[in-house]
Order: sequence, then C-alpha cells, then structure tokens
Amino acid sequence: MTMTAGSNLEKVLRSGQKAVTCECGPPRGADVEHFRHKATFLKECADAVNVTDNQTAVVRFCSMAACRILLDMGIEPVMQMVTRDMNRIALQSNVLGAAVLGIKNLLCLTGDHSSFGDHPQSKNVHDLDSIQLLNTVRMMRDEGKMISGTEVQGRPAMFIGAAANPFADPFEFRVVRLAKKIKAGAQFIQTQCIYDMERFQKFMEMANDMGLTEKCYIMAGITPLKSVGMANYMKKFVPGLLVPDEYITRLKGVPKDKVAAEGMKIAVEQIQQCLEMKGVAGIHLMAIEWEDHAPEILKSAGVLPRPKV
Repeated sequence: MTMTAGSNLEKVLRSGQKAVTCECGPPRGADVEHFRHKATFLKECADAVNVTDNQTAVVRFCSMAACRILLDMGIEPVMQMVTRDMNRIALQSNVLGAAVLGIKNLLCLTGDHSSFGDHPQSKNVHDLDSIQLLNTVRMMRDEGKMISGTEVQGRPAMFIGAAANPFADPFEFRVVRLAKKIKAGAQFIQTQCIYDMERFQKFMEMANDMGLTEKCYIMAGITPLKSVGMANYMKKFVPGLLVPDEYITRLKGVPKDKVAAEGMKIAVEQIQQCLEMKGVAGIHLMAIEWEDHAPEILKSAGVLPRPKV
C-alpha cells in the first residue's frame, strides 16, 4: 500500500509504533479561545487530534473550522464527519473543502440520532450511512470519481478512518461490521470507549482471526472516569457500553478528593492493557473536558514523548 495522505498519524502507524490520538470538542458557541486553550494541552502528547462533528446531536461550531484552527496551532487534526446532517452533495463538498484546507485525516461516522440532542425536532438526513461515506471518500481519492460519476478535479488526499463499537449487540456482528468498513475504505479504526477489557480482548481475537488487523490499524478508545456518578451514568444510560462493577467499587473506595486521581489511574491501566493486546495499533484518548489531564495520563501510561517520523 502506498501512502495516501502524508498525514503524521498515517506515518506513525505505518512505522509500526503505537499511535496516540486525542479528542477536542468544539464549544456550543463561537468561543474560539476556549477551544484553543483545550487544544494546547494536547499539542505535544498526540500524533493527531480528533475534532467532533456536533457530537451527541448538539449544535457546536463546525468541525472543519475547528480543524483549521488546530492546523494554525501546529496540531494535526482528524476531522470527524457525520452523515446525519448532510446529503451526498454536502458531504462530498465538505471532503473537498477539508482537503483544500490541508486536512489529511477524515473519520466517517453516522452520528447520534437528533432525538438525543438539543434540536430533537430536526430532520435526520442519512442520505448515506458511514460505510457508504467511506466508500465515497475512497472513490474520490483513488478513482477520482464522485458518486455521480463526475470526475474530481484535484483528488482529496485523505487518510480515511471509521469508528467501531466492540460492545453493542449482537456481539458477533461487531467484527463483521468492522470488516465491511475496512472493505469500504477504512484505513484506521477508533473504537468506542472501552471499560470491559475481557470483552474487548475477545473482539480483538476475532479481528485478528479474520485478518482485519493486517488490513487496518485499530486504535483502542479510552475515556477516563472522572467520578462515581459518571461511571454509573455510563453503565446505565449509554447504549453499547459495559462498565464493570469493579471500577465503580474502586472509585467508591477512595476519598472524594482522590476519585479523579483513581479514575486517571484506571485509564492508565486500561491503556497499558490495550497496548499489550495483539492487533491494537494505538490509543484514542477521549478525555472529555479533561484535556488538561491528558498529558499526565499518557505520560504515566508510558507513551510519551511521541515519535518524530
């Protein structure tokens, strides 16, 4: 396989070193300084930084603009794009626009249903799904063709990614869906946040057995537990997430002023466990509104400093 985008993230993964990506969500307004402030903590500790696209179906300033801000700060972005809000014309337009701005990594997602967000009355577009979007971007890049067959004048050089949830039911279908995404064009995968290590191990064993880890880079998603309340919420209300009782017991077992530190300790252990699993190519740290703790977590996990490639 030849280099497709020349992105730093792609270079690190191709070098065989374990990659690290982090996440930085835009705010619900035009407060660019808040976004910049969060991003400064991630600059030296990630090979690339994901920018979410109206996550949880809540209006925020757009992913493409946020990616341009990161580029200006010297941070390589991963632009997330959901199919919920745009038809195929707008999606393809955004791919071309992102390429023109110098964005080299694209994560193709379906997106949370609008009923979960702050505009539940809004229409869900879903002209394409995430697998069709992956195939569209791959076709634009490799074949120079749009969905309509129209020739692309200047192909978008994108390193293409997708998400995977190893825990949703039916469990056995998760790896089949992963295979479909890889066939459609996904070169790297970032998983949903992992808490059930045993089940994730089984997911990775199935992915290895199917040869998927030879075709795609799988990055394990980690979200630190900030509090007992957060752990309980994740366990009870987030579909497709399994939070073992042992973590909740651990958080309950320390003084209140030590809960955050214990949550970070758990995240460090999870990172180290994931990186020991065959086929795991890196870590995707989603320290939601806890970006200032990301350097400490990653340093404790032994993945800093990041390699220069």
